[in-house]
Amino acid sequence: MKTAIQFGAGNIGRGFIGMLLSQAGYHVIFGDVVQAVVDKINTDGTYTVHVMDVECKDVPITNISAINSSTPAIVDAIANEETEVITTAVGLVILPRIAPTIAQGIAKRREQGCTKALNIIACENAIRASSQLKEAVYKSLSEEDQAYCDQYVGFPDSSVDRIVPPVKSENFIDVVVENYYEWNVEKASFKGEIPQIVGMNLADNLMAYIERKLFTLNTGHAITAYLGTLKGLGTIDEAIADEAIYEIVHAAMKESGDGLIRKHGFDQEAHYHYIDKIIGRFKNPYLKDDVTRVGREPLRKLSPTDRLTKPMMTAFGYGLPVDHLILGMGAALRYNNPEDAQSVELQQKLQDKGLLDAVKEITGITDSDLVARIIGAYDTVASKI
Repeated sequence: MKTAIQFGAGNIGRGFIGMLLSQAGYHVIFGDVVQAVVDKINTDGTYTVHVMDVECKDVPITNISAINSSTPAIVDAIANEETEVITTAVGLVILPRIAPTIAQGIAKRREQGCTKALNIIACENAIRASSQLKEAVYKSLSEEDQAYCDQYVGFPDSSVDRIVPPVKSENFIDVVVENYYEWNVEKASFKGEIPQIVGMNLADNLMAYIERKLFTLNTGHAITAYLGTLKGLGTIDEAIADEAIYEIVHAAMKESGDGLIRKHGFDQEAHYHYIDKIIGRFKNPYLKDDVTRVGREPLRKLSPTDRLTKPMMTAFGYGLPVDHLILGMGAALRYNNPEDAQSVELQQKLQDKGLLDAVKEITGITDSDLVARIIGAYDTVASKI
């Protein structure tokens, strides 16, 4: 039976990637370290994806099992020649932790003489996550295993987009999702025959898709969360319904979009329509997406290559307006959530280093005028909403 392994049995793993793999006819093995989730999947052999949107529907997911990914059994599953695809939805920081396990499975495939192609796709909110995973995997491979990997194992990069909030249901492995999703995967990086998966779009210019998503959906989502938090609002739909917040978010997404249009040659009208579609998703009243979920890890989101600093610097580099993106950065710097480790670290940095030095360190920005504008946004953003 053709098999796919999904590392991470969380909401994205079950409600998006695992769902598409199951519907494509794969037996999906979820690899996770939460034993209760592993046991529940194995006991039930099914769960339900609740699509909550303008039209609601329930999608049963079957032909599944689970393995605790901290045990040798996951290595055996990777080594099984029936395994054609490995996907991840674990978070970027976890990829180096699962890389040695994947490497062990690849080494065992070589030892067994397996010549069937294996494609490993990291489905994370990051630029070229599969390439980062590949680098980490190769560090755990011998030269002989690396040569085998070069021949038989592909690491196609991808861009994923689906809002899957942590909504509790009677069955804790059921998932609530929006209807919209997008999964773009780099066509040229596959090894062997490309898997036929409905819902997986094969892309030639993946970086354009990655940046379009990261610097539109994720940029707007994050700014909505930080402004909503500042105003004491609890969910994304509540925040975007606020007129002042909507105006800032929409303007920031257009500023980011104008940078993307210049960089990738997108059609302006089509991209502005894409922005409006994204904001319409934020308004979905069924998702009740918590601002603390979307706003978590502000240091990562303010880093030079992520969803706040990178689109601002891209647009700024083309001489385009960036005032509203900078306001979003000011709101992110004010994110103060004692239950979020990065928020606590952020506020400590601001206190210990002072605003000027902390902004430079966190964002990597050295232009004194830009830094001054970010500090100004930090001082004034609360009064704008």
